[in-house]
Formats: sequence, C-alpha cells, structure tokens
Amino acid sequence: MRVLVTGASGRIGKALCGELLARGEEVVGLTRDPGKAGAAQPRITWHAWEPALERPAAAAFEGVDGVVNLVGERIDQRWTDEAKKKIVDSRKVATHNLAGTIEGLTRKPRVLVSQSAVGYYGDRGDEELDESSEPGKGFDSQVCVEWEAAAHEVEAAGVRLAIVRTGQVMDTGGGILGALLLPFKLGLGGPLAGGDQWVPWIHLADEIGILVWALDNEKVDGVVNATSPNPVTNKEWSKALGRALHRPAVLPIPGLATEVKFGREFGKVAQSGQRVLPKRTEELGYAFKYPEIDGALRNLVG
Repeated sequence: MRVLVTGASGRIGKALCGELLARGEEVVGLTRDPGKAGAAQPRITWHAWEPALERPAAAAFEGVDGVVNLVGERIDQRWTDEAKKKIVDSRKVATHNLAGTIEGLTRKPRVLVSQSAVGYYGDRGDEELDESSEPGKGFDSQVCVEWEAAAHEVEAAGVRLAIVRTGQVMDTGGGILGALLLPFKLGLGGPLAGGDQWVPWIHLADEIGILVWALDNEKVDGVVNATSPNPVTNKEWSKALGRALHRPAVLPIPGLATEVKFGREFGKVAQSGQRVLPKRTEELGYAFKYPEIDGALRNLVG
C-alpha cells in the first residue's frame, strides 16, 4: 500500500509513519519544508504544501491507495484572534484544499482517514457521549464541526471517509502526559481544578492502531472515537500516574494556573473534559491494546 500522510512530521504523524514503514508500506508526506522533513525522516517521499493557501499537487498522489489527514495548528495556546484563525484555517481550509485535489484525481485513493477531536462534544459534565452525540458549543466544538464538514467533501467523489475523533493522547513526548511528567516525577503533581472533570484519554499505540485499522478496513466509515472505553476523571488520572511513578500525586493544581498560562478562553477549556466512549469503534471491531489507565501509564512511564 502507498499511503499519503499530512501532518507526518508531527507527534502522531511520526508515530503513524513509523508504523506504516514497519509494515512495509510506502509513505508520502506533505510538508511546508521538504528538505528539513527529508533530513529528519529520509524514508518518506516528501512533497511541498502550504495547507491553508493551496491545494496539494496532484503529483503527490500518484499511486496512493489511502490518505491520512493529521494536519492542524496546535490548539493548546492562547486563543488570540490570530491564533484562532490559524487553528481554523489549518483544519477547515487545509482539509477543503486536500479534498479538492482528491476530487480532481483521475485515480483516486480508496480512503481518507481524517482527524478530528473530542472537542467536538464540548464540555458536557458527566454526560456519557459517543459518536452519535450532538456537537457542543464553543470555539473548539465549532472548529471540529467545520473540520469534519470539509472532510465530507470527498464522499461525493466516491472515496470512503473515516473521521477519527481523538481524545487526549497519552505519550511521554507531548500532550498532557508530556507536560506533567516532570512535576509528577518530582512529587509535585496532583488533580487540576478539583479533578472532577473527565479525561477522554487514549494510549498512543491505540491512537495509531485506530488510524491504521480505519485505513485498512472497508467497513470503517463515518465517525469513530479514538478514546479508551474507560475514561477517568482528572483526579483518577493523577492517582494512576502517581502509582506508575511511585510518587505521591496529592498537590492540587489550581484552575487559575491554566488561565494564566493560556489565557482565559483556552484556560477554561483546559479545565473541562468529556466523558467520551468509543461505542462505534468497538462495535466495528477495534480491540484496544490499553483499555485501562493503570496499564497504559505503566507501559509509558513505569
């Protein structure tokens, strides 16, 4: 199989490309700087692309059987007007541009696996949410709605579409675990803003597993959630990380700390959560490698 990956130089993209290459697949990457990307990941064939400004070149899709779309500006930053525009354009506009090229190809890829996020559901407290749940309110929800709408454009061209709504990916190289690992190692970790909010977490191995599974399986179309079947509260997550590190995890982190770091708007979002379940993902047959938080964190940091 020949697979084209956008966002291939990102944290999840690198892990996905590594898995595809290990399986013997050919991988094509789209990037703003092919020279820099090629030096870091020489086994990938790179093509230049400015995601929010242009459609990718049709030549990059020659012989491509499947596409995985992971491109997107990081959302964990101060939500200034400029930052919001970059967040939207790097998802909605970039995916629209990607779909435009795919629609115009004589030989189209069989499938587009397009990333989304559990931010789609918004902050819903203790409500159990699955793939059939309605979107929430707020900027993060609206971004996901527009992002997914752009991906749906490929369906008119007869391309199978799988939309993967990803939760908080557990990985020592980034995300919530990467950011908090050092304080927890020092015994300075604890629950955020009381710790009652839900963490829709997923081990990196299962995130990659779901992307590859969606790529491979014809029956996987529409929305699937990439979150553990066992979400935990922030307080439970903190205790589990403490157990994995053999450190106390009792020092509370005030919610105000996130607002100071990221500004009020994203700071409030960072204190919220979603009780998301991968109902359709499991119904379609994906078997989680790390369904429980203790096993996942022991694997990552133990």
